Amino acid sequence: MTAILSEETRLRDEIVEVGKSLFDRLFTFGSTGNISARLSNGDLLMTPTNASLGTLDPARLSTFSAEGVHIGGDKPTKEAFLHQCMYCERQTAGAVVHLHSTHAVAVSILDGLNPDDLLPPLTAYYVMRVGRLPLVPYFPPGDAALAEAVGLKARDSHAVLLANHGPVVAGKTLREAQYATEELEETAKLFLMLRGSAIRPLTEAQASALRS
Repeated sequence: MTAILSEETRLRDEIVEVGKSLFDRLFTFGSTGNISARLSNGDLLMTPTNASLGTLDPARLSTFSAEGVHIGGDKPTKEAFLHQCMYCERQTAGAVVHLHSTHAVAVSILDGLNPDDLLPPLTAYYVMRVGRLPLVPYFPPGDAALAEAVGLKARDSHAVLLANHGPVVAGKTLREAQYATEELEETAKLFLMLRGSAIRPLTEAQASALRS
């Protein structure tokens, strides 16, 4: 029991720390975005509804049972199912980060991109930390049908981009999910900066070597 409590305390503090870091560096704003982490017993800690990631209270995080039932903390975000469906499909995931980060959202609105892999392999770190980035079709916020759509894409990718909405990224640890989300946002920024220019992305052989 002591070990579980210690793990929970550590994760609560880490969620607050990561949330403030993302907020302070303008990866999210207002009360947008949410973060979750999975305890070793399967329970989830998640940022609650209408909470700014910059001013989280570790004692007020929403808590869900392994079965997805809200069992403690503040009222949960209506986007809780986005996290839960990622955990269902990504059994090794220990955390999920969902943001409305500006450049990633901009990419999600562009027409004519490959919906199975939106961004080219511009850098080695993007390939290693994100890999493929499929587009999930648009659904209104809170629409339960979005869970099925996210789950389908999450089977083959730990990062997905919701059309006209933002990225959802899973990682083995919260830091891993954070860094992958940041890499996605910076690559989206690079991609938009380079629009209309001749580019030289990594070759398929170079990208495949990084994934192996």
